[in-house]
Amino acid sequence: MPIRTALLSVSDKTGLFGFASALAKRGVTLLSSGGTAKALTGEGIPVQTVEDYTSSPEVMGGRVKTLHPRIHGGILAREGTDDQDLARLGAKPIDLVVVNLYPFEKVAANPNATFEELIENIDIGGPSMVRSAAKNHARVTIVCDPADYDRVLAEIERDGDVSKATRLELAAKAFAHTAAYDAAISGLLSGPRAAADDAAASASPYPKYLTLPFERAYGLRYGENPHQSGAFYVERHAPAGSLARASSIGAGGKELSFNNLVDVDAALEAVREFTDRPAAVVVKHTNPCGVASASKLEDAYRLAREADALSAFGGIVALNREVDAATAALLAETFLECVVAPSFTADALEKLHTKKNLRLIATGLEDRGHAAVQYKRVSGGLVVQSRDDGSAGQVTGGKVVTKRAPTAEEMHGLEFAWRVCKHVKSNAIILAKGEPSAERARTVGVGAGQMSRVVSVQIACEKAAAEAAGSVLASDAFFPFPDGVEAAAKNGITAIAQPGGSVKDPDVIAAADRLGLAMVFTGFRHFRH
Repeated sequence: MPIRTALLSVSDKTGLFGFASALAKRGVTLLSSGGTAKALTGEGIPVQTVEDYTSSPEVMGGRVKTLHPRIHGGILAREGTDDQDLARLGAKPIDLVVVNLYPFEKVAANPNATFEELIENIDIGGPSMVRSAAKNHARVTIVCDPADYDRVLAEIERDGDVSKATRLELAAKAFAHTAAYDAAISGLLSGPRAAADDAAASASPYPKYLTLPFERAYGLRYGENPHQSGAFYVERHAPAGSLARASSIGAGGKELSFNNLVDVDAALEAVREFTDRPAAVVVKHTNPCGVASASKLEDAYRLAREADALSAFGGIVALNREVDAATAALLAETFLECVVAPSFTADALEKLHTKKNLRLIATGLEDRGHAAVQYKRVSGGLVVQSRDDGSAGQVTGGKVVTKRAPTAEEMHGLEFAWRVCKHVKSNAIILAKGEPSAERARTVGVGAGQMSRVVSVQIACEKAAAEAAGSVLASDAFFPFPDGVEAAAKNGITAIAQPGGSVKDPDVIAAADRLGLAMVFTGFRHFRH
């Protein structure tokens, strides 16, 4: 059945005029309301107003304009079943509905928007038309995203109508659109910006109702293990710089796997701790095994790789600067699963594309202005928390608790190690060396994920081997006993940064003084589970 009548009522007018003009040239009758009708008329596109079609004026300041039987009857009518009812209403079938909703989420993103403004941006007629059209997708095409204008128009120009498969796909997308819209509203109305009688509830930064809309980006070959299935879903408004918005620019090879995605995200989070100078992170099984910063990106990567060359084989590398040819040449020397960076120069891509199965991910620049919330699935629910933001300055702003204060070189190393340790699975111990004169720092040993903190110290020292001597240590949480400090001193470590807060702190400090170590209490814990 050809498209005869289209209803257009959009808040986002991107691409609208070209789309509407093409429909009008094909003889499609255009119905429209409010601002959309005015905009189309202003462009010289012929349109019949909803007010004229329904013989019912807009009322209540525009709150009621499309909520009318001639509108919803025209959308919901089933051909051959509801013809008499439609005729009795004096209505005609509406075959194409082009509607997107009041910009509630955009207004809600403005912290200065009043509660009254938020309420007035809750669309009523729009979701009703979208849902009606999506329900009747056997006959009606619903378009709620300007990105779909071209494909819909192409089918209409080719066939006079939109295919059944496309109508079904667009209907599912429309219901996802209204579901996400309602989720944003319910979250805000049950959150701290809404007026609430319960002072405790209104004080919480977390809404009572949390519905998270995601869209499947692609299926995975399998999950963590070959017997598990998997897929990658992205947030509705994923921030710039995130994996959801990243581009794969490799030479082909395999898609990113479940484990690759988790590792790449861990590497990205870690390398973005360093904004003041080039940095590189090598990750294996979500744990950084080598991290370094330097004045040149190629030096940062080389130092990170050499921190644990054995573990770097088959690892994930994250870089915080555009990858140049010199860095690419070093990357090509080792088998790697993936390299992720803001961008790559043409020369770098030329070198790296010779590695057939190396995945290259360009993220662009990170948007640090978005609300950073983290979710973890547990049996029957989610635990939700704010992102563990910020570690810079926590060491230099901490309290020296030993008789000896760290030297400038030790402090440089401690500040670096502290930034790294928040990205290592707890119990986490990082050994590092800082060279402020050379504007660089590097890890020399990592102890991750052990049940006992002293064992993490021992593992980090084993990894560092001779490099442990003269290094500094960062611990993500306090030392419950002096044994960790004693193990550190035995291996030549000279200074420690830790949160403090143990009942055994006096004993731990006494051990450090006895052994000649400097120690800083940061007052911040950085567990990562």
